Amino acid sequence: MTVLVGCFCVILLGITAGCLWKIRVMRKSAEELTIQFEKRIKKDTNVGIEISSRDSKMRQLAQGMDRQIRTFREEQRRYLQGNQELKDAAANLSHDLRTPMTAAWGYLDLLEQEDMSEEAREYLQIISERIQAMKGLTEEMFQYSKIGSQGQKNQKISLNRVLEETAADFYGVLTQASIEPEIRIPERQVFCYGNLQSVKRILANLFSNGMKYSHGDLKIVLEENGSVSFSNRAPFMDPIQVGSLMERFYTVESGEQSAGLGLHIVKVLAEEMNGTVSAVYDRKEEKLRITVCFPKVV
Repeated sequence: MTVLVGCFCVILLGITAGCLWKIRVMRKSAEELTIQFEKRIKKDTNVGIEISSRDSKMRQLAQGMDRQIRTFREEQRRYLQGNQELKDAAANLSHDLRTPMTAAWGYLDLLEQEDMSEEAREYLQIISERIQAMKGLTEEMFQYSKIGSQGQKNQKISLNRVLEETAADFYGVLTQASIEPEIRIPERQVFCYGNLQSVKRILANLFSNGMKYSHGDLKIVLEENGSVSFSNRAPFMDPIQVGSLMERFYTVESGEQSAGLGLHIVKVLAEEMNGTVSAVYDRKEEKLRITVCFPKVV
């Protein structure tokens, strides 16, 4: 009886040791899968995932992960190719539109010098406004096509200075639209690290957006943490619309002409510099606030 108990204990110890060894091997394989999966996701390579374990199920798991990574890479290539084709089409279309619009604008200038009735001048003004709107659409498409096409040349940027310069550039059109913006800029210099042209484009698009959809008010605040917020009354909007503002080609139905690219360009350019953009809507005050946070340089 004692011998049987001893044999049983030895067998039990052997089984336990085997299970512990199996668990150790499985844990090692899981660690190998985690490390290699992260490497394959970050770096495009044809090398498959290899693990030291000879367990058939773990090797099947590794092969399955390989297949999923290849599928992901293929879908990623298709997305990038389609996105680039879309940008190329936008660039080509914007170039094609510029030539006839320039000619139309020239003939419009000549026509304005002719004698005509007041009614004809009203029609001429409408045509002029429509051509100007088309120029804006073309510019949006052209700017969208240029996103990511040039390497980032980052530098230390004074947000105070860029915001002041952009506000000065828009002063005339804001005044013409009967908008007197409230601009708050701290006395202390606020710096960010990024691409100067991208920062200028972001602020210009936000000024343009505020001018289009403002009901006469526009508040711009630069914070010392490197964020710039644009807020204005927008009673025609709702939280659902605000949640879609940054989407490509999304437009707000307010009677204004837009390709729906301005805020999408803001989002993409900000994220390229490791910044963020958010849009919130205060339903009680009917105010829209868009905030872009630039990476701050202390």
